[in-house]
Amino acid sequence: MTAEWSLREDELQALDGQVRFPETLPGLDAMEALDGGAAEAVRLHLDNVMPALDSLRAQSGRLAAWGVELANRLLSGQRLLAAGNGGSAAEAQHLTAELVGRFDGERVPFSAISLHAETSAVTAIANDYGFEELFARQVRAHGRSGDVLVLLSTSGQSPNLLRAAETAARLNITTWALTGPGPNPLATACDEAVVIDAVNANAQEGHLIALHAVCRAFDLEISRRGSAPWAPDAGGRP
Repeated sequence: MTAEWSLREDELQALDGQVRFPETLPGLDAMEALDGGAAEAVRLHLDNVMPALDSLRAQSGRLAAWGVELANRLLSGQRLLAAGNGGSAAEAQHLTAELVGRFDGERVPFSAISLHAETSAVTAIANDYGFEELFARQVRAHGRSGDVLVLLSTSGQSPNLLRAAETAARLNITTWALTGPGPNPLATACDEAVVIDAVNANAQEGHLIALHAVCRAFDLEISRRGSAPWAPDAGGRP
């Protein structure tokens, strides 16, 4: 037994008899009194999910259209690019994972890239060109005419996403935005947008639901078409 472990064991022995845990948890009312209203905060958060769902339901037609259009583009050999910051980066990566992997049914993989996920490129671009160019430069590198770029932001004001949208427009890349309440600069800068009228955290939760809705429409269209995906040939994209 090492000296370090002996020291920890001695400390635990010294604490013996001083620390006691309750055998039963207090009732909910007592818990609320102790936690400073945490339970009420959780209930309020859950209540605020409803405006996000209502907002999405009102835009369900656009989400369905995105899924169908994305299926048509990817079956034709185009690819999806996606980007976001922070939690929105995680949402963007969730979308690309559903396309390269699968949603909830077996199908072929499709080309989809999260622009924030390659850490060496991300840090090099941010270091050499500035954070505002982080996604725009990757759009120039990976994007081709006819591709789709999905940009996620609860604020709709992230400069690096706005710069990416501007770059995509010059390259004939279709841009779709998922944002919080509108109007906002990103929704305006993109070809189409789904804006979620909810507080930031709930809007971001709504983004995941929106992405799953797009994936459901996407998979349905892929199944309906019953088509083999585009495959590279001597004249196609490598």
